Amino acid sequence: MIAQDYTRVKDYLNKTKIKSLDYVINPYVGCPHKCLYCYASYMCSFSKHTECWGDFIDVKCTNKKINTFKIKGKKVQISTVTDPYNSFEKEFGVTRKVLEQLVNSEGLISIVTKSDLVLRDIDLFKQMKHVDVGVSISLLDEELKSRLEPNSPSIIKRIETLKVLKSEGIKTICYISPIIPGITDFENIITATKDYVDEYIFDKLDLRSSFKTKMFNFIKQEYTELIPLYDAIYNKKTSDYFENIADDITNYCNKNNMKYNISYRS
Repeated sequence: MIAQDYTRVKDYLNKTKIKSLDYVINPYVGCPHKCLYCYASYMCSFSKHTECWGDFIDVKCTNKKINTFKIKGKKVQISTVTDPYNSFEKEFGVTRKVLEQLVNSEGLISIVTKSDLVLRDIDLFKQMKHVDVGVSISLLDEELKSRLEPNSPSIIKRIETLKVLKSEGIKTICYISPIIPGITDFENIITATKDYVDEYIFDKLDLRSSFKTKMFNFIKQEYTELIPLYDAIYNKKTSDYFENIADDITNYCNKNNMKYNISYRS
């Protein structure tokens, strides 16, 4: 059972320290997808909840309108520490209310989700001057997804979402993020999605705090052969693996004339 509450905020729009962005909008606090590797679980320390990350959702509310003048020519991402189309969006519609305020803005709006619910808002995307919609895919195996991302939409639905968005003339991005060492096969993901994707964005799996323990336990139980690799990356802090992957991505995408960005090299 997910604990639900409302939280009043001063503004939906927040300045961010993320180098590639100017502002972020996170319509909710919490995310029910319960991805084992979720870096956003650090948000627990800023909330009043005693529940674990993934077991609560706070619906943000404010009477303040988004200052669209302030975001003219600025990069705005929806969102960074929750899925804006998590299952509670069907009931509360905060993300749609936000988008309705952004329709006539000059902001450079990016949306990132794992959910096919994003298709609901195609009518708004078509009215927006600068928008792209990204779908996050780290693996293609549905059974493995059910263990790593237990409450998230299926991979099949995500690929179909990209297909529909593309057919409707919306700029699409596939976030191969995070790259899970020894598990993510970026070439297979590209092969499955390339007809529906305008750009690929890659980012590495960062592990710290409680979700580092969760991922290490998962690897020890399910992929014992990967234990030395995870020890090298996350305990000994070696960078070879992700640097080599970045080289492989660069070579592959350049060879196949694909637009791409490797976030951790930006």
